[in-house]
Amino acid sequence: MVSRVIPVDPFDLVIFGGTGDLARRKILPGLYRRYCAGQMPEEARIIGAARTEMDSAGYREMVSEAISEFGGKDACDNLDAFLAMLDYVAIDARGETGWAELQQMMAGKDRIEVYYFSVAPGLFGDLAERLQQWGMAGEDSRIVVEKPFGRDLASARALNATLATYFKEQQIYRIDHYLGKETVQNLMAVRFGNMLFEPLWNRQYVDHIQITVAETVGVGGRGEYYDKSGAMRDMVQNHLMQLLCLIAMEPPARFDPDAVRDEKLKVIRALDPVLPHHLVRGQYEAEEGNEEEAPSYRDAVDNPRSRTESFVALKAHISNWRWHGTPFYLRTGKRMVARSSEITVVFKDTPHSIFAEDAGRHRNVLSIRLQPNEGITLGVTIKEPGPGGMRLVDVPLDMTFAEALGPDGGDQVDAYERLIMDVIRGNQTLFMRDDEVEAAWAWTDPIIQGWEARNDVPKPYDSGSTGPTDAGEMMRRDGREWRKVSP
Repeated sequence: MVSRVIPVDPFDLVIFGGTGDLARRKILPGLYRRYCAGQMPEEARIIGAARTEMDSAGYREMVSEAISEFGGKDACDNLDAFLAMLDYVAIDARGETGWAELQQMMAGKDRIEVYYFSVAPGLFGDLAERLQQWGMAGEDSRIVVEKPFGRDLASARALNATLATYFKEQQIYRIDHYLGKETVQNLMAVRFGNMLFEPLWNRQYVDHIQITVAETVGVGGRGEYYDKSGAMRDMVQNHLMQLLCLIAMEPPARFDPDAVRDEKLKVIRALDPVLPHHLVRGQYEAEEGNEEEAPSYRDAVDNPRSRTESFVALKAHISNWRWHGTPFYLRTGKRMVARSSEITVVFKDTPHSIFAEDAGRHRNVLSIRLQPNEGITLGVTIKEPGPGGMRLVDVPLDMTFAEALGPDGGDQVDAYERLIMDVIRGNQTLFMRDDEVEAAWAWTDPIIQGWEARNDVPKPYDSGSTGPTDAGEMMRRDGREWRKVSP
């Protein structure tokens, strides 16, 4: 199956932080793949902007190497034509260097203007102010800002206010790459495009829902940042919160940006406070026998007394008519047994079993895999083949995208590719609104303040495990268990 490619209008995209890791790994290779797919017009321009001193020829060479290293080099045989779209300007976000040159590059072009802030959040306000001072914050200009968007409610509000000084809300695109994943968007298609599921999507039929984002990597080179943030700020407040909203939201009246985001906001505002015994934090230990290459969390961040969590598991409740009493279990961690992101909807038992006790306990489970092997699986109970009575067994109805939609999974694109094209189109459906960000922090802040007040210490867990044993105990107290984390 080949997806339909809809070209975008001519645009100028300025990538602040254009020599950084995100630009090299994701943004620039993704843009090249979109060019090869025929989605980018020949008139498009991509301008890298960073402190590094180099000329446009040097930047094109760097981008060529990035495309070769991080994927996309075989997308087509027209790399030179793509590189010809690139320019570069050495710029100081807090000074005057480079701004006159950038202004001259952008002048006199009647086209879409996008400014991508692929920089530290502390520079967002400076860049927005400079763009206005130099006359580049026009009515049709758009800015893209990366997470973390604040570290608490107060800082998020301050940052929103700063950006709002220079740009209107409809010009601001707060990007969360999880929302660009094919399977995440399929959450809405599965729920609202199929009569089969929506009547069952409520407290009457759903026993509980699990959301797991497990990583095998440690903090790596992000130690300094991560030790000031932790899993709650780095993952739960944004990625897992967005997944929770999409799985729990009411059907919007229309599939347009504000209608969708209105319903997501209602979910966040309906979340109950998390009780202390419904929360487990953990910190990974060194990998036994491989301590040098896989050190403990505290060694990795060079802080022997760190109380920052690399793992969080919690139980949340949504106080509305649809979900009252239905628990949502969220779990994320580093150095776990496998890399896996999955949403699992566990339906209730049948009200009465007509089969003998030895037939066992069986439940329908809808599993939505975000990574790896994106796809959707529905567990159905059937009779086990063979003679000897009625023995029940669960089998999956499996739609792995790579298998169901062809070897390329239906021409799936990377999340960044999709989201950048949405910015150019002016479609904000998959981007967070200011009130949504602030509501998420308003729920998260008391959780963090609570464990700080209690002086909680994260529970140690083995690298390559499923996290602290306390997380399993939290589920067992409810008569449930976590889904197995598997690649």
